[in-house]
Amino acid sequence: MSLAQPLMLLCLPLPIVIRLLPASAAQGGLAVPDHIFANVTPQRRDGNRWLLATLGWVSLIVALAGPGIDRPTPLQTASGRDIVLALDMSGSMEKTDFRLDGQPISRLDAVKRVATRFVAARNGDRIGLVIFGDRAYFAQPVTFDVDSVARAIDEAQIGISGKSTAISDGLGLALSRLADSPASTRVIVLLSDGIDTAGKVDAVDAATLAANHGVRVHTIALGPDDLESQPKSRDAVDAGTLRRIAEAAGGTSFRVRGMDDLVRMAATLDQLEPNPSERPPLRIRQSLWMWPAAVSLLILLVLAWRRE
Repeated sequence: MSLAQPLMLLCLPLPIVIRLLPASAAQGGLAVPDHIFANVTPQRRDGNRWLLATLGWVSLIVALAGPGIDRPTPLQTASGRDIVLALDMSGSMEKTDFRLDGQPISRLDAVKRVATRFVAARNGDRIGLVIFGDRAYFAQPVTFDVDSVARAIDEAQIGISGKSTAISDGLGLALSRLADSPASTRVIVLLSDGIDTAGKVDAVDAATLAANHGVRVHTIALGPDDLESQPKSRDAVDAGTLRRIAEAAGGTSFRVRGMDDLVRMAATLDQLEPNPSERPPLRIRQSLWMWPAAVSLLILLVLAWRRE
């Protein structure tokens, strides 16, 4: 319990102070002869009336002081951050070179497990989803409904956007939605397990354009092989280009070779872009002034009725 205007309590003794003040002779009044009151019988002081008047005054002052209590609420305020996930859905995502609980799983299933948990926990952020293969398209517009984005990730299928890898197109489409966003923080998380084979512009140039618009890009190079260590591997990821994209757009590049790396990457990304659901709960002040005000009004009505 707290008071919005605690200094109002200083007014509590005001009636007593006024009563103790000496009457001023300078204050004029109607002169009435003494014999007018000769036959008037003094009335006995009404103790109940005095008690009600005192209670009404105290209630009025307490109401003016603005009592209230602060209550925590599970509601989360908007973080002011827009995040777009750009996920590679090319044919190589079907490879089962990840392991979970001792069982082989595909790269796509591994990404789905981690990405859906990452997205679903980000209440307060606006999240969008871009899927790219031969071409890029928005699977989910930027929205506060993080559960719908998590479902869109879980329902994504390889081949719906082609089986090539248009990294620059995916990055460019994500940027087109964020460039004019009024959000204070705008982030693209780009995941790919291949080489940009179908993009229409250079991916690093697209990242430079993102930086010019104040959009940060984090990249994730997914897969056991990369062009730097295994240049002849058919399914090697172009980790070097993804690293340069992140550097050009002020982000961080992650190298993910297995399920453990993927989980650690998600934890690190949460630190780089703090999860709004981990903030303290919002506290809302509930005002209570109307209750003492209602008591004061009720007493005033009772006193007026008794006076009649």
